[in-house]
Amino acid sequence: MLSFSKANAKLDQLHDVDELQYWLQDRRKVYSFDLLSGWSCPQAKDCLSKVHVINADGKKKLIDGDDCKFRCFSASQEATFPNVYKKRKHNFDVLRLGRDSYEIANAIADAMPANLGICRIHVAGDFFNQKYFRAWQYVAEWNPDRLFYAYTKSLNYWLDDEPHLPKNLVLTASRGGRLDHKIDEHNLRESVVVYSQEQADDLGLVIDHDDSHAAIPSQRNNSFALLIHGTQPKGSEASKAIKELKANKVKFSYSKKSTPTVGV
Repeated sequence: MLSFSKANAKLDQLHDVDELQYWLQDRRKVYSFDLLSGWSCPQAKDCLSKVHVINADGKKKLIDGDDCKFRCFSASQEATFPNVYKKRKHNFDVLRLGRDSYEIANAIADAMPANLGICRIHVAGDFFNQKYFRAWQYVAEWNPDRLFYAYTKSLNYWLDDEPHLPKNLVLTASRGGRLDHKIDEHNLRESVVVYSQEQADDLGLVIDHDDSHAAIPSQRNNSFALLIHGTQPKGSEASKAIKELKANKVKFSYSKKSTPTVGV
């Protein structure tokens, strides 16, 4: 059986967004569905990080990709929390064995919580092949009263199927991948990781602190920024940016203990 996850602290804020209340009627909740970070992300580049099992005892090591500019926060979770790694790896292993999109879609639908109203597809992971991407289209089509949304760098799968995407599947192109040129060529709505409010302002983008820009269907044509977060390699530009955010008491973490937002 596949596993969905309850909303993390960031996604939990979606329960209070007015524009999303239609999808949360009858006490429905926000969930995510996650895969193993990096290993399920064929087009990742700037954020590519993977947890490797390095010995027979199961010891794990987080390794960043050669072109990595900022470490994937979900990969950091997998390196720190064994149960998180195990759950995401299980989902990935099961779905890779799916013979076709319908089989994969049925496996996802069978595991879906009855009270799911909104699903973020992949807090961790990405669409790793075309049949898996199409499986989520089927899941959305079978559940028109539920909202599904995702960030993705697998833009080839999106563009191949764009004419057939259901309206309750909302996608955002995640800049920083190997197919970024397709964002510009096809004028796709995108999210851009920034290191400061000033950088977002220079790009003319609003920072999304609660995932509402990604989730709200009426915003599907509006690009936005995401503020750098997570544990970053010591001495990296991303690490320096987080140090600066801390000094200015700007919210960049989405844990329940995070610092209140100041000046954004």
